[in-house]
Amino acid sequence: MSTAGQTSTSSRPSGGQQPGATGSSAVPRSAAGGPTRPAGSAAGVARARRVKLTVSRVDPWSAMKMSFLISVALGIAGVVMVAVLWMILSGMGVFSQVNKLVGTIFNDPQNPFNIMDFVGFGRVLSLSIVIGVIDVILMTALATLGAFLYNICSALVGGLQLTLTDD
Repeated sequence: MSTAGQTSTSSRPSGGQQPGATGSSAVPRSAAGGPTRPAGSAAGVARARRVKLTVSRVDPWSAMKMSFLISVALGIAGVVMVAVLWMILSGMGVFSQVNKLVGTIFNDPQNPFNIMDFVGFGRVLSLSIVIGVIDVILMTALATLGAFLYNICSALVGGLQLTLTDD
């Protein structure tokens, strides 16, 4: 009589438990039948898990909200950066040096050149605010449109596949 193809049930826990389940009196066992070692022992090194995920859809509403907040933050940072840069240049005397240089080049006593008529603090700050508002509108619209386009392309090709690891 041949025993090929038969399986032994002697390594399974008794009492109808699943092979991976442990009861109050059951000892966890490895695939070879011996007791398993704790995960923190020197012989058993924990391995990092790798999970493959697919970004199949991006919600356009959440993309719009996030891009709006990020573009508002960038707009405020841009206005502050322009104000600080203008103050630094003014403190270093760059504008007065430019006035002197242009005054010697044109040498027109009836119409003296003043660079502050063109790059005064109020004018520069107003222009940076206008550029910031346009930036907020454009970045929000482009990010929302990008989410719609990603969803269309994702429906065609399956989306963006990511592999994440657990350290």
